[in-house]
Parts: sequence; C-alpha cells; structure tokens
Amino acid sequence: MERRPLPTSADQLPRLDDDFWPIVDDGLGRLGIELTPGARAAIDGQVRLLLAWNPFVNLTALRSSHQIARGHVLDSLAALPLLRRLGARSLLDLGSGAGYPGLPLAVALPAGRCALVDSVGKKQAFLSAAATSAVAALRERGEQPPAFAALAERAEDLADEPEQRESWDVTTARAVGSLAEVLELCLPLTRLGGHVLAWKRRSADGSLGRELHAARRVLQAAGGGRPSIEQPEGLAAAGLPDHVLVVVPKLRPTPERYPRPPAERRRAALT
Repeated sequence: MERRPLPTSADQLPRLDDDFWPIVDDGLGRLGIELTPGARAAIDGQVRLLLAWNPFVNLTALRSSHQIARGHVLDSLAALPLLRRLGARSLLDLGSGAGYPGLPLAVALPAGRCALVDSVGKKQAFLSAAATSAVAALRERGEQPPAFAALAERAEDLADEPEQRESWDVTTARAVGSLAEVLELCLPLTRLGGHVLAWKRRSADGSLGRELHAARRVLQAAGGGRPSIEQPEGLAAAGLPDHVLVVVPKLRPTPERYPRPPAERRRAALT
C-alpha cells in the first residue's frame, strides 16, 4: 500500500499534550524570555509536524512532546538573550535536522533571514514544511516572518557559494560534531564581526576542555577569536544544568582552503 504523503501543515494535526506549554513557559520564565503569539504558534506547529514525521523520518530520538519541550525547544531558546545582545539579524543553522535550534530562534528573535541546512534530503523536506508552517503562523497573527531557506547541502559546498560564504551574522550548530569540526565548517560561513554558536555539555570528565584545546589550531587558521563559554542564567533551573553555549567571534577572513573536504578532515587534524 502506498504511504500517504507526510503533512506539510500543522492545521489538521493533533494538539500537543497538555504538559507541553507549561514546561516551556516555566522554562522561559526562568530564562527571562517572552514569546509573541506568532512565535508561539510557529513553535507549536513545528513540534506537531515533528511528531507526525518522526515515525517515518528519523529526525529526533525524543519521542514525546514533553521531552521535546525541554530537550529541544528550551535548549534552543536559551540562546535567545545572547543573540539579541549580539544584534543578530541573520542565522544559518548547520545540521539542522528537526529544525533546532534554528527555527525557534529565528521566529523568536525575530530574524530577517534564516537558513536551515541539512545534507539529508528527507530532513530538508521536513525543514521546508516546518518553515512554511512557521511563516503562515506568523503572518496569520500579523507578524513579519523571517525569509527562510531549507537547504539540502553540505557545509563544504555551501561555503563555495559566494552568496553564502562569510555572509551570516550567526552560524549555529547543535549536536553536529566536535568543536574543531563545527568551527571549521561554520567559520567560513560567518561574516567578519559575526559569531559561531555551538551547543555543548560541560561534564565532570573535562571533555569540553579537551575539545576547546583541540580546536585552537582551527580557530587560528580559519579566522576565529578566543571562545567564551556561556551558561544562560536560569538554564539549570529550567532542567538543563550541564548545557552551555560556546561562542566564537569571527575576527579575520577565512582562507579559501577552509573548510577542507571530509576525507582530509578525517585523515589528519588541522596542522
């Protein structure tokens, strides 16, 4: 039997469980964040679409709306005060998958433009549906949506495109890879004066410190400045005590040879 097409609008999908928004609202209160009605509707629609698509396209290991509330929505929006301080107006989310953190951040800022990037075609199809749904939700409530693009491209190819390279205020990466790899892929896409933002966890084994140490050469080679570690106030109280943001400024142009091809990155650490 031919499978019915996956939904591209949240309008006819089931409402979220009753515990979803209380979890999100409690966490947002602790983080000092308020959402507009349009942003709330866009985020709600994204989660409803995710729950409908996930049994057929592996977008996330989180299977329930209350898990997604904390593990994706709050974790993503924790960066919102920082992005507002940085004055970010454009956002590229690399390895976006289910659209986190890019989509909720873009609608909450609000951003002028946002690219959701994933090299897997089925994930890009979801990102396109979620972005279209978000635009409709914002417009229905009289709010200006970001100019969204859902791109099925590898970062290496994207960085070869003149309109993409060094053109984004902020590039984000969440659960993409080591910090060294994230920076090599993101810095070429970040404009001078912009920032790379990576979601990481600080554990007792010192692994984050080792990642920072291992990334020092790519930082120097690809034009990055000294990284800082931010733990948004209220994040621990929101149920995400070990989650931190690694923030790297873009200080110098990235040489054309970066990012290196995947095989070269696997074969040798940056020297």
